[in-house]
Amino acid sequence: MNKILLGRYLPGSSLIHHLDPRAKLLLSFYFIIIIFLANNWASYLLLFVFMALTILLAKIKIGFFWKGVRPLIWLILFTVVLQIFFSTGGTVYWHWGILSVTNTGLVSGIYVFCRFVLIIFMSTLLTLTTPPLEIAGAMESLLKPLKKVHFPVYEVSLMLSIALRFVPTLMDEALKIMNAQRSRGVNFDQGSLMQRLKAVVPLLIPLFVSAFNRAEDLATAMEARGYHGGEGRTKYRVHQWLCHDTLSCLAFLVLTIGMLFLRNW
Repeated sequence: MNKILLGRYLPGSSLIHHLDPRAKLLLSFYFIIIIFLANNWASYLLLFVFMALTILLAKIKIGFFWKGVRPLIWLILFTVVLQIFFSTGGTVYWHWGILSVTNTGLVSGIYVFCRFVLIIFMSTLLTLTTPPLEIAGAMESLLKPLKKVHFPVYEVSLMLSIALRFVPTLMDEALKIMNAQRSRGVNFDQGSLMQRLKAVVPLLIPLFVSAFNRAEDLATAMEARGYHGGEGRTKYRVHQWLCHDTLSCLAFLVLTIGMLFLRNW
């Protein structure tokens, strides 16, 4: 659990760290969208090269990104296996009942794996280079036009910032409880699936109690400081769109042109 990187921020002075959080948020979502334009080896290679250059500019070790992949590796492999055994078309290498392995299924499975890795890498890069409060502020700024239809923009961004801040805290709390249970002889790593699930149940109750206590303390602190919603509140940090943010958008535009070219190549 301590390997989950969602909500964790690594301070730095790289170009990626200094980008406007609104630009990073928009470009991260845009990158995830254009991943689905890839349909051949050349287009996926271009995406991985672009991702590698971005990580290089962020000055973050690649090991952090593999830590983001590892907690989801079983979900990724399960999806890949489904893609391999249930895809049809192409040369059949093995067949049994409704299951079959074809060259189309193998290629599709590899493409699905690449998509998962790229999405996780970009999401990890966003959270590692942007403080949670800045992500929430960027979300609020981008959703501000929805205030005209009475959408609770500030409340949504506040919930997002609290969730992002508390995910690593709750994961650390869960790790402490697991270590306490291990010291009493509980083994979370051995036994059948049902035995492991039963071992996790005593972990959930103190974790929920701790989460509710933290939520109550946070509500008390906000009330003591006179919090009454977002109306009339000013910003300590004002986002400014600078030249390097525009250059980043141009880089993604070049990537899109390259993807469209390779897609039809």
